[in-house]
Amino acid sequence: MKNRTKRQLAIKQAIIDGRISNQDELLHLMKDQGFELTQATLSRDLRILKVAKVSDQALGYVYVIPEGAHIESQRENSRIDFLADGFRDLQFSGNLAVMKTMPGYASSLAVVIDTAAPYEIIGTIAGDDTILIIMREGITHSDLVNSLILVMPKLEDKLG
Repeated sequence: MKNRTKRQLAIKQAIIDGRISNQDELLHLMKDQGFELTQATLSRDLRILKVAKVSDQALGYVYVIPEGAHIESQRENSRIDFLADGFRDLQFSGNLAVMKTMPGYASSLAVVIDTAAPYEIIGTIAGDDTILIIMREGITHSDLVNSLILVMPKLEDKLG
């Protein structure tokens, strides 16, 4: 079974690449790619990814990533990838995580995390080389790692 991060990235790419008109079509496409998920999981993923539907003359409605998001994200990715290079370590204590960075990186990484506002994270507090990440109750360490990878894909090699 593939993890949530990879599944959500695949969903996002499928929507960018093709004209998907309904959840059933997308669900079958994801299953063909080896992802095991239910309609409820797909709905949750679409909500997390902020996917919208727009009118299409041929298909009625199709899924889209919010206007300009994939173009903007390409510009942002180079900046975020650079920031991800400053990551050094992640440790947990209960619903707290401490991310160690290279000196000067912490506040910029915290801004990226806070701007993305993943559900799993209530907030961050940053110093020069340390970020305190406060997780919601009931969130697993794996959930947090997956949400950080969604925000900064380059972290996957360092956290995965």
